Amino acid sequence: MGEAIKSILIVDDEENTRIGLSKLLTQEGFEVGSAANGNEALDYLGQKKVNLVISDINMPDMNGLTFLRELSRKFPSINVIMITAYGGVESYLEAMNLGAYEYLHKPVRLEELRSVMKKIFNGGTVSQLS
Repeated sequence: MGEAIKSILIVDDEENTRIGLSKLLTQEGFEVGSAANGNEALDYLGQKKVNLVISDINMPDMNGLTFLRELSRKFPSINVIMITAYGGVESYLEAMNLGAYEYLHKPVRLEELRSVMKKIFNGGTVSQLS
């Protein structure tokens, strides 16, 4: 019997980013959900089991760092990769201090994302992150 499909939630106010990452990760064998903001994401996480969250930092209503703080408090076992087009050292340090597993810059490079995800999923499977 094979390994269970891993579930990923993408949180980003940019629809193109959500769609692009969703397609890519679905093709890689993951179950993918998406949310346009932190509040939507917290609602989603209250209803579905998720193994990994990939979240933007710059979002309206609840920015990614506030979302990360809430996520870490409510769902401490979920790994988080923060992504941003505008990041600096301060936001990097804050994200890492709040429990982010990694911090990547947009546009996210597929090989870089795969490498981080392999570490998170302990190597994954051939169908997930080949």
